[in-house]
Amino acid sequence: MKIFCIAANYRKHNEELNFENSSTPIFFIKPETSLLRNNSDFYYPEFSKQIEYETELVIKICKMGKCIDKKFAHRYYDEIGIGLDITARDLQNEYRKKGLPWFMSKGFDASAPISAEFVNKDTFRDLHNINFNLKINGKIVQSGNTSDMIFDFDDIVSYISQFITLKMGDLIFTGTPAGIGPLNIGDFVEADIEGNKMLEMRVK
Repeated sequence: MKIFCIAANYRKHNEELNFENSSTPIFFIKPETSLLRNNSDFYYPEFSKQIEYETELVIKICKMGKCIDKKFAHRYYDEIGIGLDITARDLQNEYRKKGLPWFMSKGFDASAPISAEFVNKDTFRDLHNINFNLKINGKIVQSGNTSDMIFDFDDIVSYISQFITLKMGDLIFTGTPAGIGPLNIGDFVEADIEGNKMLEMRVK
């Protein structure tokens, strides 16, 4: 299984960080060991003092594909869930300043919590108008809608497949909206799609 993550894919998120919108999707990969399943607790790592959440819709690849034309891309994913791209921001900033790869800040163990369940994409009337939220300790801290995406699901699937063969079960984190922020020990985290809670975890 491969876990792809799309960077800088929401316009408002790019505005808050003063990022320029890219002309093509930007992606990186997390290892399978980064997955945190079944609403398990997240343990704050000792190597960082600045752990942050990035809430993202996650699509699941349902068949193998290479060099997929965008008009056929919808055939290659069938389910949507929600996840967190957890980032050790202090490590990422340190590596960026030195012009070094920042894989460790994104790829560490348990840095990709995902919803216990995924739902069929046909559940949604319009994939370009899906609302999702993150709550911490009962308060909404991040909200997104897929209408703000620069590259939609089909764009992403088609683009990645030009470089890397997609296989059944691969996951794609499709980008985070505005409102990223810190996680702290003791936090209770909940994520929903269209008001349906799909993920919860405690930070310990």
